[in-house]
Amino acid sequence: MYAVVLTGGKQYVAKQGELLKVEKLEGSKGDIIELDKVLAIIEEDKDIQIGKPYIESAKIKAKIVFQGKDKKIVVGKYKKRKKYRRKMGHRQLTTHLLVTDIKH
Repeated sequence: MYAVVLTGGKQYVAKQGELLKVEKLEGSKGDIIELDKVLAIIEEDKDIQIGKPYIESAKIKAKIVFQGKDKKIVVGKYKKRKKYRRKMGHRQLTTHLLVTDIKH
C-alpha cells in the first residue's frame, strides 16, 4: 500500500518503511509528525481512493530522521561581449522522513 501526499507544494509517493526527502518541515530529529494532505491511497488488489482534493480520514505518520541541506545547485549568468559573468549557488533546506504508518 502506498499514498500520494502533498507537502511543501509538491506531491510525493509515500510507502510504509521508506524514506522521503521533502522540503523543510518544523521539528527536530526524532520527532513524529502527521501529514494530513493525502491525495490518494492505492492498495494492492483493492480499489484506489482518490480525494476531492484530500481524503479527510487519511493520515500519514512519519519520523524525522535528518534535517539539513540538499546538494548545491549552481546557476550562472552570462552576457556576451559585455565581460559580465556571475556564478551563484543555492542549497535547499530539506527534511528526511521515515514513513511509519499510513491510516485511511
